[in-house]
Amino acid sequence: MTAMIPVTAKKDFVRWFLKRYKLKRRECVWILNYLLSHEHLLQNVHFTDEAHYCPRAMVMSTTDSESIPFRFYKGNLMTADAEKSFHDLRLHPDDKMYIQLNFPNSHACPQYASVREENPFLPAYLQVSESDRKLAERLIEESIESMTMESLMKRVDEALDSNDRERFIKLSAMLNDMKLSKN
Repeated sequence: MTAMIPVTAKKDFVRWFLKRYKLKRRECVWILNYLLSHEHLLQNVHFTDEAHYCPRAMVMSTTDSESIPFRFYKGNLMTADAEKSFHDLRLHPDDKMYIQLNFPNSHACPQYASVREENPFLPAYLQVSESDRKLAERLIEESIESMTMESLMKRVDEALDSNDRERFIKLSAMLNDMKLSKN
């Protein structure tokens, strides 16, 4: 797990989230509001992905998400009863709680990114390795290069079709430079 997220940042995020999204279960709103009013609890809350791998976790979904409305996980127990999770939250205020929020474009949301933490319980086979990351970067670079090459060839053809000698020479030189730098 990386740096600890300040309670104020978590509070700001939860307030922001509650203003913008409607949750599938009203109990989820109660739980999030309860966390807002109890800083000690919020201190032990960690927003993460794949929370079902965590020893104690809640998964909450918004109405515009296709995910399950609510799940509570504790050890090998799993329930959709939000009241049991609320009771557990109150009984064990010093235990860590991992919360996964499912809402549209959550991975592209800067507000969620500011409080989301890596899941320390995620199995190794689900984590992206450094070699996989490098492979993905190389694939993206090759794709961009290929698309750029195709675009240049198309523009060279258009210059030929329109008898634009200057543009043809300029684009051909660019295309040749790309081919040479590739080798």
